[in-house]
Amino acid sequence: MLIAGFQKTTLLDYPGYLACTVFTPGCNMRCPFCHNADLFAPDFSVAEEEVFAHLKKRAGILEGVCVTGGEPTLQKDLPEFLAKVKALGYRVKLDTNGTDPEMLKRIAREGLADYAAMDIKSSPERYGAVSGRPNIDMDAIRESVAFLLSGGLPFEFRTTVVHELHSPEDFEAIAAWVDGAPRYYLQCYRDSEQVYRREFTPPSPEELESYAAILAPHVGEVSLRGVDD
Repeated sequence: MLIAGFQKTTLLDYPGYLACTVFTPGCNMRCPFCHNADLFAPDFSVAEEEVFAHLKKRAGILEGVCVTGGEPTLQKDLPEFLAKVKALGYRVKLDTNGTDPEMLKRIAREGLADYAAMDIKSSPERYGAVSGRPNIDMDAIRESVAFLLSGGLPFEFRTTVVHELHSPEDFEAIAAWVDGAPRYYLQCYRDSEQVYRREFTPPSPEELESYAAILAPHVGEVSLRGVDD
């Protein structure tokens, strides 16, 4: 599998577990606020062997592996990679944008992930604009949302909230769409040198709280991330 980056230790990417993070290259979205824009290109610089050597060395210390991107489901040999990670006894968290529901279902069916985090970019009506893909296949994304809601895999939904791109109306539509989800995280946008288009600002704490209040009646738990970072 192509690997663009490897963080050997993290307490943030897989909450509750001491983990490492594998970054895959390439993405089929062009979210203008993306903070991993250097992963858009399908380049790689880390060998699988390096990752697995680290996992074997840290066995009994590390607990999990987070696979993120880019978009991991673009890697057709992702299941084989995850199977090797699971064979070493690690828990797996998969980050995805939900554009390949068949890959997501296969990974769940074969027991290759313990947890999924799916990004919800915006309301269905605004998805194309916010994801940078005006002709995005919403049927695929809806299928992934429906699959996760069906209980196929423990999961969370999450949205990176950008002041200029999100509104109360967006979250009212999202709340109805993901009704019944166990948990939803609102992540505060942060500007950095790595952002794809540096023309946005973070939401205020009051904005985030208001969006959380919209979601709260529809999901089991709503939490904020990045507010005090």
